[in-house]
Amino acid sequence: MRQTPRYLVNFDTSELPQEEFDVIIVGSGVAGLSCAYHLNKSLKVAVLTKTELSYTATRYAQGGIAAAIGEKDSIRNHYNDTIEVGRGLCDPAAVEALVAEGPDCIDELKRLGVPFDHLKGQLNLGLEAGHSFPRVVHTKDFTGSEVETHLVDAVKGLSNVSMHEAIFVVDILTDKDRSVGLLLLRDHQLSIFKAPVVVLAAGGMGQLFSVTTNPPISTGDGLAVAYRAGAVLADTEFIQFHPTALHVSGSPRFLISEAVRGEGAHIIDKNGNRFLVDVYPEAELAPRDEVVRQMFLTMRETDQDHVYLDCRHMGEDKFKTRFPVIYEKLVEHGINVAKDQIPISPAAHYMSGGVKTDLDGRTNIKGLMACGEVACTGVHGANRLASNSLLEGLVFSRRVAKTVENERRADKDKQADALKIEYRYDFKQVKADIIYERQRLQETMQRWGGVLRSDESLSTVFRFIEERKDVSSMGFDSISGFELINLLTLARIVNTACLKREESRGSHWREDFPYEDDDTWLKHILIESDEDGRMTVEIAR
Repeated sequence: MRQTPRYLVNFDTSELPQEEFDVIIVGSGVAGLSCAYHLNKSLKVAVLTKTELSYTATRYAQGGIAAAIGEKDSIRNHYNDTIEVGRGLCDPAAVEALVAEGPDCIDELKRLGVPFDHLKGQLNLGLEAGHSFPRVVHTKDFTGSEVETHLVDAVKGLSNVSMHEAIFVVDILTDKDRSVGLLLLRDHQLSIFKAPVVVLAAGGMGQLFSVTTNPPISTGDGLAVAYRAGAVLADTEFIQFHPTALHVSGSPRFLISEAVRGEGAHIIDKNGNRFLVDVYPEAELAPRDEVVRQMFLTMRETDQDHVYLDCRHMGEDKFKTRFPVIYEKLVEHGINVAKDQIPISPAAHYMSGGVKTDLDGRTNIKGLMACGEVACTGVHGANRLASNSLLEGLVFSRRVAKTVENERRADKDKQADALKIEYRYDFKQVKADIIYERQRLQETMQRWGGVLRSDESLSTVFRFIEERKDVSSMGFDSISGFELINLLTLARIVNTACLKREESRGSHWREDFPYEDDDTWLKHILIESDEDGRMTVEIAR
């Protein structure tokens, strides 16, 4: 008997409806749509999304896209900034690909009609934390929404691509050592989509925490299904918390873009002190991990659960023109940027690790590829450079599309027959309040496995997970149940990596190991599930 189920339900593919494609893409954010757009037009492609086509994390991306296109900037400068912020764990070859191919991605988005802001006839480039030059192209403070809209329009115009909304990926189907398709749930019915190539572009797992900027759909399903299929996950301890989320109740927390600080906003404590000035030369524009760390120390010293963003000196008209979405949201909460300090606190925002891939998006499973936030390409290392996320989705989705074209013919020949997979597991028959258990997990992760970590706090998380081992082996038949299992699976994976890394580096902060340890920990933590459903951990350079 396996320690954990390989699949979340019992099924027999011979009893389920099947559809066949050349490529299936899971996710309709920037990475998934860009991949679909660049695939050969002779391929039959399916794009799957859990809810609505445009309801993705991409839509929430305010700041913009980093690219070395400024007159005084260079690809080498962008490379150096990315490497520096990644704290020694970036893959130099991946960073080279990112920064070198970035400018062409911006040109393509311009051709698709994305209305980037201009100043005096040139792209208006913003400055964000960790960047040595202004290099962030943007459309005011709703860049991600504009990119999403234009990519959706572009892909909808392709006759070879079909869009499938409100469809949940239960698991990746594998035959021996390769991916052969997906087990899906739609309208409470199971079905099969088969294809020689599956591309995961399913986003992150911010919903593992109670305080996050991520939408409710970001439950890490892509990571969890990849893990159960045997894919290697890397660097999962590096979850970036954004420093400036609006400190109000509710989830997701509204993000106040880093670009606001790039335009001159200050972070202050309850006494009005700019506490970052004396700590970092870049002050508010220090890398995110450093800003968040100092914010937490300051909040603890002042016995507060938040600090403030001060934009009063910027001028209301300037703020409203540059950041119209943020301005309106603040007005909704009764905040006047000309008079009031804006309450802020860190929120889980972005996963730097993910499903391990090579430079062309291949995983260790044949036929399974990944790009975007769900993937670990090696670009981000221990801490993502601001506005490199949309860029990564654009660059590596195009590389995935090229790889599919080069390898597809030999793979397709292996998919001639209908899938024949039967799975049976003795699922636990216990009752669980799914909503309650999800909230408890999120609160536990937020308090004990979030920004501040230690052996003691992480042990608390493990005790919580162990007490719910029966829930992880339950036979659910609903999306909310599957999401709960995926979140519990990821909590175990993330906390295993956090406990293993006995140092503080980038967005991983251990209070009991407060310093970087290059001699021991200039390495990556790789986690996968073996054939018996046991978690295996490898530490590798």
